[in-house]
Amino acid sequence: IYDGSRFTADMAVHNVIGDSFRGATWVSIHNGGGVGWGEVINGGFGLVLDGSLEAERKLQSMLFFDVNNGIARRSWARNPEARFAIERELARSPGLQVTLPNLVDEDLLNAL
Repeated sequence: IYDGSRFTADMAVHNVIGDSFRGATWVSIHNGGGVGWGEVINGGFGLVLDGSLEAERKLQSMLFFDVNNGIARRSWARNPEARFAIERELARSPGLQVTLPNLVDEDLLNAL
């Protein structure tokens, strides 16, 4: 993420709150996430999978939200593969609502 947001907790908190509403067994806000202490703030979740239909429903809801939230964030940071992936998912999933980034022409920006 090159837009500086990796140093804020905005998306981590957004992710944790979203996962909690979707039935996570536990959620966490933590530092590192495998990239180094102090480098990023991450949100995580755990979900007990007991074989029940309720656990399956929670799993589908949480993974749909969690994964697409991460893809959207990377799309906003101008990652072309993430932009492609989130546009494809928007076409596939009519209930998904994601604000797409408005990319600026680098030459225009540099001319200011």
